[in-house]
Amino acid sequence: MTSKKYDSFRPKRATSIDGFFARSVDDHSREPVFRSAAPTAAKLDTATSVQLRDAPRRSTSPAILGGKASPVSVNVSRPLGSEPPRRRRYANVPLGDSPERTRKQHKPHRWKRLFRRGVVVLGVLVLLGGSWFGMELYKNLAKITGNSNPLSLLNVFHPVPLKSQNGRVNILLAANSADDPGHNGANLTDSIMVISVDTKNNTALMLSIPRDLWVDIPGVGYSKINAAYPAGGMGLLQQIIKSKFGITTDYRALINYAAIRDLVNAVGGITITINSSDPRGIYDPSLDYTTRTCCALADYPNGPVHLNGKQALDLARARGDAPGSYGYSGSDFTRTMYQREMLVAVKKKAEQPSIIANPLKIVNLVDAVGNNVTTNLKVNEIETLYTYMKKINTNKVASYNINSLKGNNTTMLANYAAPNGESALIPAAGLGNFTAIRQQIQKIFAEGPIATEDANTVVLNATQTSGLAGSQETKLMAEGMTVTVGNAPAAQATNTLIDNSGGKMPNTLAYLKSQYHVTVVTNSSLTAAYPNADFILLLGQSAVPNARSTGTTTSP
Repeated sequence: MTSKKYDSFRPKRATSIDGFFARSVDDHSREPVFRSAAPTAAKLDTATSVQLRDAPRRSTSPAILGGKASPVSVNVSRPLGSEPPRRRRYANVPLGDSPERTRKQHKPHRWKRLFRRGVVVLGVLVLLGGSWFGMELYKNLAKITGNSNPLSLLNVFHPVPLKSQNGRVNILLAANSADDPGHNGANLTDSIMVISVDTKNNTALMLSIPRDLWVDIPGVGYSKINAAYPAGGMGLLQQIIKSKFGITTDYRALINYAAIRDLVNAVGGITITINSSDPRGIYDPSLDYTTRTCCALADYPNGPVHLNGKQALDLARARGDAPGSYGYSGSDFTRTMYQREMLVAVKKKAEQPSIIANPLKIVNLVDAVGNNVTTNLKVNEIETLYTYMKKINTNKVASYNINSLKGNNTTMLANYAAPNGESALIPAAGLGNFTAIRQQIQKIFAEGPIATEDANTVVLNATQTSGLAGSQETKLMAEGMTVTVGNAPAAQATNTLIDNSGGKMPNTLAYLKSQYHVTVVTNSSLTAAYPNADFILLLGQSAVPNARSTGTTTSP
């Protein structure tokens, strides 16, 4: 008789039903045994033959159907009462697969999770970085423009046309020493410069105006031009620039000298070339105003030199007027020359990909401007100006100072001892006579074929309308001509033109014909009276606005 005590437990087959239990069948009981139930110690010994529940599945067990089949089992020796093998984490991995294979199978899933998390973290960082960048931009734009309305920042995405003069956007820059109020004259604009951007030809020029120029300041009287800002602000300085030099500056910017230091540091330093007539280079032993205890303002050999922000600021202040100085043959003119060169170097460095692609450096540049510059440019106008500046080749930025407008061989200014004992500068033509300077400035501002021909043009008033010829002077100088005005010997009804250029100035001839609808004539007496004139333009009654006479001619 067969025993039912399972002292010889030898299951025939284990079949997983829905993955929850296995039915074990022997020859006697055919009772199901659930997989989750561990065998008792009484029914097992140390040499138990165990059916592994994760064995490869086959077709439905014949034991379940009442048939017989050979058992599929693996002998495993384990201590009595120990836990059965734990269920694999990935139930669908067949027995026999190595752990390495299992990990390789599911490794892509882990990397996908890491990738998704990385994307989320990156998105958060970009959002935070963008918010910080936007706040920095807003803060500095508010400082620069004086407009703290946060909605105004949106205007940066809507650039507008800039005010211009014959395609030129003129900006007046004035720098003072507000960063160092401890010395006398901190509010005096010791550096005055006009930057003119040619929006048609994508070029620019810089013109420095000497701080010691002796001019008549409305409401003050004669004084150095650097006193105009303390007397009436940037608006008064713009008025003087227009009346003396014929330059209309629609935009202005007041700069703290510290801007040079901060801008140079923001781009990681700049390189300029020292080109002194002294073989030793340049030297100004004046003490730095910001330390007052050491360090000459300038001490550099000829050739390329690398400057950090502090050194650039000192060089911008050095005039070579202290005892022992050398290399400053032009005194303040030499100083302003290096100032212009440093501005060009900053622009060139700021255009490098290493700066443009670095948000931190961009913020440093914006901070350098925001902390030291105020302007009447609006936010969207700044965006437009930036667009123009990007198009300008740094090598096409021309650099001038008033004294050498006609080259180093012709000086436009002369030394002057002011009544109050100050040493100053006045036009070489005499106190208050800026005609020659104004004409030369108009010529360099008027780039084009007419300016290249540089025609000497005489304009004569042949009517009884006072000031008719003079009203055309600025217009023709803006085109690049050298202009002289006067009165014609007799009145005439129409405009006429005497061409003494010998066909060498076709562009100027075509311009005068189109603008004044002239008839070209000859007049030997007038040609003899003005032997240096390439063209003599006689303005007749047809040139008078509304053809109305104002009486006897008293001025050209």
